[in-house]
Amino acid sequence: MLAAARAGSADALGQLWTDCRNYLLLVANEKLDPGLKAKVSPSDLVQETFLEAQRDLGQFRGEHAEELRAWLCRILINNLANVTRHYRDTEMRQLDRERSLGEEVKHAALEHADDTPSPCDKAIAQEELAALEQALARLPPHYRQVIRLRYDGHMTFAAIGEVIGCSSEAARKLWGRAVGLLEKELNPHEK
Repeated sequence: MLAAARAGSADALGQLWTDCRNYLLLVANEKLDPGLKAKVSPSDLVQETFLEAQRDLGQFRGEHAEELRAWLCRILINNLANVTRHYRDTEMRQLDRERSLGEEVKHAALEHADDTPSPCDKAIAQEELAALEQALARLPPHYRQVIRLRYDGHMTFAAIGEVIGCSSEAARKLWGRAVGLLEKELNPHEK
């Protein structure tokens, strides 16, 4: 389907976007600052991601759906950062919003600042997410499926077993093997 989309098939491209939409919405909902949800919707961010991806599809070098999903996720994360930066910069320019802070408020703000992730922490988290997506892409399809059902779908082992056609205990064991292999993919130098 990826080859057909690259060749210009609108139907194939539409199917690829449909297959990735729920995952990207999940990421956008999780990562979007709650204070910005009144200004921008996760669905709008996903739509913007698809527009950029469609424009830049020729630059995508992957060959598998998992690589496409990781690429789309990186575009989405960049869009989230741009939206956050835009609204924060806009708010800083509104001089009529400035207020003098009392000592108690200053102290509370300093305490809260310690809990706020730094730009470096955010960059590290984005790199770790990209590494996780790449490691997932290297797993066999049935391992990827059980991991995605468990974490992205928040499914119980009984529900996973129904989807893949096995018992809940077999689904739990398959998940355990998948997680073990994923850990080896993420940390290839550890024994």
